[in-house]
Amino acid sequence: MTARLVSPELVGRDAELKRLLAAATSSHAIALVEGEAGVGKTRLVAELARRAPDRLFVSGSCRWIREPFPLGPVLDALRAVAPTLQNAHLSPVAGSVRPFLPELAAVLPTLPEALDDRSAETHRLFRGLVEILTALGPAVLVLEDLHWADRQTLDFVDHLASVLPAELSVVLTYRREDAAPDVLALAARWSDGPVLALTPLDAATTATLAGTILGATTVSDEFGRYLCERTSGLPFAIEELLALLQARGSLVRRDGGWERRTLDELDVPARIRDAVLERLGRLSPEARRIAEAASVLQVPMPDQVLIATASLDPADAVAGLTEALRSGLLSEYAEGPIGFRHQLAGQAVLGGLSGPERRALHDRAATALATLDPVPLGQLAHHLHQAGRTAQWLVAAEQAADQAVALRNDMEAARLYEQVLRETKGDAVLRGRLAVKLGQAAIEMLHVAPTVASLLTDVLDDELPPVVRGELRLRLGLLAHVSDDIDPAREAELYRTAVGELDERPDLQAWAMVGLGLPAPGTDPVERRHWLERALVTLERVTDPDFPVFLLGKIAMVMLAVGDPLWRQVTEQMVRRTTPASSHRMVANAYTSVGLEAVYVGHYPDAAKLLTEADERADAAGSHQLRLRARAAWAVLDYYRGHWDGLADRLAGLSAELRESPNFGIDVDAVAASLVAVTSGTQESHDRLAAVLRDAEQRHVVDLLGRPTAVLVRYALDRGDMATAASLADHLTQLYGSHELWSLLPDALPALAQASAAPDELVRRCEAEFAQLDLPLATAALRRAEGDLAGSVDLLLQAATEYARVSAPYDEALAREAAARLRLESGEAGGAENLVEALARYRVLGARRDDDRATTLARQYGVPVPGRHRGGRRGYGADLSPREQQVAELAATGRTNKQIGEELFLSHKTVDKHLRSALAKLGLRSRTALAHHLAGNDS
Repeated sequence: MTARLVSPELVGRDAELKRLLAAATSSHAIALVEGEAGVGKTRLVAELARRAPDRLFVSGSCRWIREPFPLGPVLDALRAVAPTLQNAHLSPVAGSVRPFLPELAAVLPTLPEALDDRSAETHRLFRGLVEILTALGPAVLVLEDLHWADRQTLDFVDHLASVLPAELSVVLTYRREDAAPDVLALAARWSDGPVLALTPLDAATTATLAGTILGATTVSDEFGRYLCERTSGLPFAIEELLALLQARGSLVRRDGGWERRTLDELDVPARIRDAVLERLGRLSPEARRIAEAASVLQVPMPDQVLIATASLDPADAVAGLTEALRSGLLSEYAEGPIGFRHQLAGQAVLGGLSGPERRALHDRAATALATLDPVPLGQLAHHLHQAGRTAQWLVAAEQAADQAVALRNDMEAARLYEQVLRETKGDAVLRGRLAVKLGQAAIEMLHVAPTVASLLTDVLDDELPPVVRGELRLRLGLLAHVSDDIDPAREAELYRTAVGELDERPDLQAWAMVGLGLPAPGTDPVERRHWLERALVTLERVTDPDFPVFLLGKIAMVMLAVGDPLWRQVTEQMVRRTTPASSHRMVANAYTSVGLEAVYVGHYPDAAKLLTEADERADAAGSHQLRLRARAAWAVLDYYRGHWDGLADRLAGLSAELRESPNFGIDVDAVAASLVAVTSGTQESHDRLAAVLRDAEQRHVVDLLGRPTAVLVRYALDRGDMATAASLADHLTQLYGSHELWSLLPDALPALAQASAAPDELVRRCEAEFAQLDLPLATAALRRAEGDLAGSVDLLLQAATEYARVSAPYDEALAREAAARLRLESGEAGGAENLVEALARYRVLGARRDDDRATTLARQYGVPVPGRHRGGRRGYGADLSPREQQVAELAATGRTNKQIGEELFLSHKTVDKHLRSALAKLGLRSRTALAHHLAGNDS
């Protein structure tokens, strides 16, 4: 039998352990440990627990085979804490955890009354889990292999990071190479400190580790180099290789140390998989069958499941389990489950099995898992599928997907529904039901695979009831609207047909009508308005109190986009129907939609109010996706109203997290590219912006094109490239004209008029169109364009005043610079003052290209200007810096420092510093006084 060879002490990680120990034993800290498989993350955490005996360690691991049941690693970590909670005084909210942790039933309050909103239920569950963690006293929560975490586990960690209890520390481990971009982006935000990255050991440390394992004072240098080369310095691989060498009798003791017999005698394969399989071959048949069963199960399991899967008699099973555990291939985890000590070993054993052997083991695993209470549906479905038990798999997989939907694990639900639907043939009722469920789950996902829409379209060929067919068409229309290859004509046809099939479902019927009200080329504005009005009437038949809030938000968003003044009445109706009991998820969705569109139309104060509510509801819903969308909309608003300090970092973080959601992320990408183009002024940055705008237009996301296009037009004009400027101007004018989106032109009009071949005609047309619409920026834009055409300083200064009134400092600076140029060229008084004011605004904003242009103009006319800031933090004297202003505004809304830091990608300590500075400069002593001050009520 192969001896178990595990190092009795941690080797080569002193510095890393010291850092981790300091983080884990400080108050409310989150430590991140990353490294490849086998590099020693788990061993480092185990040593941490040994070095901090005064703290309770609770740990759980994410698994490759996922359950639809989310939060698995968090719940696993808490299953055995009942003794610690015996005398804890828990509030009723902790009772929400009872259905998820029956092991704690004796120490938890009774289950609270169910809530109608599943998002609210999720948020309450998060609060209950945090309360339990708080009650543990000084404790460390360890979550391993976060690269395999389900979405809700990530959402919970995100929530926990914002409310981290004083006596709780969190340690998270993951593999960077296997982590999705959103996991890495979230991880970067969770911790104030740097990530602790474990790297492979060098040859000298490998030799030290080998000596420690073998109980020798030394190993030969040649042996240390050999081990390091063959194992790439991975501690797990070193242990496995040493165990194999010893089992072969290939190690000899010489002069108090260890070395190999000869180089030629030993031919150990470079891949650790082969070493593991050779070790497996040295076990008894019973131990080998236990190990093979564990490799198929993949997740640590109770011994009875292992024994049943291995199909061993009780006596043989005990002997086999004991030998497998002693060999070091398997380990017994807390509370009894048994599994591989390291996943690499399990993968190696699994890879060595033949197809028939695997299927037989999967078959027995499924039978064994079905006896557990509760049944792990995700694992059961996996093993049934691998065993070829298709009929039973279909039932289990749909049940698993339904459970995932109930628990808001939409991505896992969509994956399972799609898999089941693809293998379901002939049964039209079942296929229709699955297709509708898949469409519902797919809409909630951050990214929708093109194959989903194709699969749902195929189901339409089945014999389906009209209401099922209508809902399926609606879902297909919604998916088409966020797909990579949008076809507006097909989308409209899907909605139109769905309206006629959904009389029994007025909620869905109204939704389809809103789809027909969306602006699109070749559609009649009167007909679109008609569909929106029909949707408002149809909503009166909807009995669900929450759905109308969601759909009213969509209607108001569309009306905003076309400048329809009725948007205010619809929004007011949405607000009136919103109550504290309203679905947080639906409210957040509705308010974000209206708020973002309000930004593009120029209603900045309205947008701020709507997005504040959206942010709060998204947080209450515990939805990471909704929080991302609300934060993205806030970032867009800050760009448009000139709050640029620190904005680039926020946009970079949001862009990374939204990479899997191109239709939501395109707004962030457009703003980020615009900001870089304005602040850097390089050709490369403008080329990048042009590429982002082409992508947006291909996706038919056209409402964001106005201001970024103006950036490109002004750049072309500055370089004297009139042809490019005219081409850009004509294209945007024709695009918005064909969509009847005149409401989105004020942002771009001054630049377009300067580049247009027929500027007077363009301005007259816009003036006529703007007069019928509700557009805050219209007056400023028209005065600026008219001032440029007429060479009128008065009109340009009127435009600057209007831009200042509506909080558009960048546009104000551009108007003042234009007025200054005219005055300086004509010798009129006041030009220098106007130019210095424009320069001051450019420099606060960091608009480098505009600063360069205005500075050149100043030198041309001998206007003295302050020296440009050349580095370091800019001083603002008694005035608030842009970042202090941002923090103050958010604090005035009632956000905590943690929430502000989360939104601005700052540590809570940095937020506290900015807030204290802002209060001192304003002569205020509290957040309440700050809120009154910013509202203009200093009383």
